[in-house]
Amino acid sequence: MSNISSEAQFVTFSLGEEVFAVPVEVVREILDHEEAFKIPNGPDYLMGLRDVRGSGVPVIDLRLRLGLSKTVPTEHTRVLVLDVPIVDRTLSLGLVADRVYEVTPFRRDQIETAPDIGIRWRSDYIAGVVRRDTGFVVIIDLARLLSHQEATALASTPRSAA
Repeated sequence: MSNISSEAQFVTFSLGEEVFAVPVEVVREILDHEEAFKIPNGPDYLMGLRDVRGSGVPVIDLRLRLGLSKTVPTEHTRVLVLDVPIVDRTLSLGLVADRVYEVTPFRRDQIETAPDIGIRWRSDYIAGVVRRDTGFVVIIDLARLLSHQEATALASTPRSAA
C-alpha cells in the first residue's frame, strides 16, 4: 500500500538516553571510536582530526554541540562519518555517538515538526521527530547543526594530520 517515495531511510543512534537519526544517504561509514588528533584553539566540541581513508576529517562531540555533557567513550562509542551538504560544498564530518543502532525507514507522514517546548537542545537543529513506542527519535538537520562560519572553519581545517 505504501510506495517507496513515501518513506526515507535513517541511521539511528543515541546520546545518553536520547535517540537521534540522520538520513542514511549522508552517512559514508561508521567507525569504532579512537582518539582524534587534537587541533589547538578549536571550539570545545571539536575533538580533532581523524584519518579516514587518507583524508583528515574533523570529528565533533555531538553531545557538547547539543548542550549535553562531554562524551565519555565506551566500547559502544562510534563515529559516524558524514558527507554534509552545506551552502556551496560538501563537508566531511565525524559525529561521535554513544551507540549506533540501525538503519530504519520512517514514513514521511510519521515525521512531525519539532515542538517548541523549551527542551534541552536548541530546536533549530531538529528537522523533525518520530514517535515510537519507546519514545521519540529526533531527526537532526545537519545543515543547521553548525553555523555557516563554523562549517566554513571546519571545511578549511588542514586535511593532513601528519
